[in-house]
Amino acid sequence: MELLSFAFAGGGFILIGALESLGASSTSNPDSKTKKNHRSPFFISIAIFSSFIILNSLVSIFDAHKPNDAVGTALQFQVLAIALIFLLYSVLALLVPLPSRLLGMVVAFGFAEEFLLFYLQRKDPSGVENRYYDLLLVPIGVCVFSTVLELVSSQETDNVAKLSRGVGLNLQGTWFVQMGFSLFSNWVAEGCSLHGVSRGNYTLRCKGHPEYHRARAIATLQFNCHLALMVMVMVASYSVFCGRNGGPVHPEASRYTPLGAEMQSLENSATFTLDSDDEDIKDGNVGSQKGVVVVEHGMNGNATNH
Repeated sequence: MELLSFAFAGGGFILIGALESLGASSTSNPDSKTKKNHRSPFFISIAIFSSFIILNSLVSIFDAHKPNDAVGTALQFQVLAIALIFLLYSVLALLVPLPSRLLGMVVAFGFAEEFLLFYLQRKDPSGVENRYYDLLLVPIGVCVFSTVLELVSSQETDNVAKLSRGVGLNLQGTWFVQMGFSLFSNWVAEGCSLHGVSRGNYTLRCKGHPEYHRARAIATLQFNCHLALMVMVMVASYSVFCGRNGGPVHPEASRYTPLGAEMQSLENSATFTLDSDDEDIKDGNVGSQKGVVVVEHGMNGNATNH
């Protein structure tokens, strides 16, 4: 059951991250109504995903009451509060015409709460799951940074912040799937076993220090593979999308004039010629009947003007 929950959560993050990246890669429409309709699937996905997280947290809270697990109950209440923030964000974006900066503050607060949840979650200091939580802070931190960047940046750089947040959400989703298989399946590191008090309170313990350090090293290697795979997929997808639909054009690009065009216009312009009569050149003196300047070459390359 826990493996299915982690897999569904990971799939939800991947879907939302893909919609966010797709919206950032596409050209923005100046019509606000069209833009809102384009973003509606994104906010609807967040609402459905947040509702699932709320339902899962409620089930975990009732499950923690059976063994009187106070730690599991407290953790699930924190997850429930974070899910409610994202649900509020999606509902406000769909139903209430609020400024984008205000909505950005709501989602930034939600990502910050999620970061603190996994940063402070240390049920068992010797548990290997803490290593998975520490690595999960990387994509969550990317989401927090990109959201804050979107709040303080100009409109031209909003797509960069959204694309970064999409990458962070995708990496967060793949890592949730990896955590589900690494903690709740037969793919658990050798020499380690899962001990759970309730659905929300579990720990992965190892027999000794060699098994503990090996399990942590395996988790780091898995995260590096996920990160490399995510970078390749996102770069390839963004390149293909921009190649088919045309990437965003920088406003300064319209002011650029090719150098060949300037040279060609200069060649077509009127040319200046020096009209001079035939003159005799004697003893290195150059004279002009129509000009008033006469150059006489002297010693050591010195010249005097008359």
